[in-house]
Amino acid sequence: MASSFVIKISMEIQIDWVSDMRNYKLTIAYDGSRYQGWQRQATTDNTIQYIIEWSLGKIVGYRVQVDGSGRTDSGVHARGQVASVKLSGLYDPEELKESLNRYLPEDIRILKVELVKNNFHARKSAKGKKYEYYIDCREKPDVFSRRYCYHYPEKLDIEAMRDATKYLIGVKNFVSFTDNKDTNDTVRKIYNIKIVRSGEKVRITYYGSGFLYHMVRILTGTLLEVGTGRRDASKLPVVIAAEDRSLAGFLAPARGLFLRKVYY
Repeated sequence: MASSFVIKISMEIQIDWVSDMRNYKLTIAYDGSRYQGWQRQATTDNTIQYIIEWSLGKIVGYRVQVDGSGRTDSGVHARGQVASVKLSGLYDPEELKESLNRYLPEDIRILKVELVKNNFHARKSAKGKKYEYYIDCREKPDVFSRRYCYHYPEKLDIEAMRDATKYLIGVKNFVSFTDNKDTNDTVRKIYNIKIVRSGEKVRITYYGSGFLYHMVRILTGTLLEVGTGRRDASKLPVVIAAEDRSLAGFLAPARGLFLRKVYY
């Protein structure tokens, strides 16, 4: 009888704890240069996810789990990564943001905290993403942006690259454009690809329902090969149909890539 009473009390405490949880949406910017990507790993604490979880835990007094909208690779940056976390009790979003930023290193910054519905999930609720890739085509890399651009000192045919995007836009199986050999879900939709030149610098912006491991960086390498005349854009449908990674372009370096925005 006593044990039943203890179990009942324990269940009531657990139910109260769950019912008291609030869901928070975090918008995050970070310089990924010195981190091993977004995702928490068993072999290192040097990831964005772990550092934010540790910092939040110091504030609330217990271990938390932060769910990101998706992974970014080692060295990739973000201007608008989104994460969600459930916390016990009600916190003022602005005060929580300021407290969290005091714990975080200067290359990780919480831009916004919002109280959202409990069914919101940063990854599962996402409808699309916007990525930007920056390229520096001058002879010598720019002193101030060299850590955030891929130095590619080649003359690019921007119109040829823009023309090539028509073969990549739409719903397609992008297995030729990923380095993850274990995934079976390789169909994605690219809504648009914009290529803008500003002086000796080029920005490629990708809008899509989601992106596979290394997909944006391989697409970028492929478009750069088109821009230098090393690849015939009209053959891109063959590359897609072949479902063969070796036929697509090179993997552009991580430092030029930014997760710009997540759409909900």
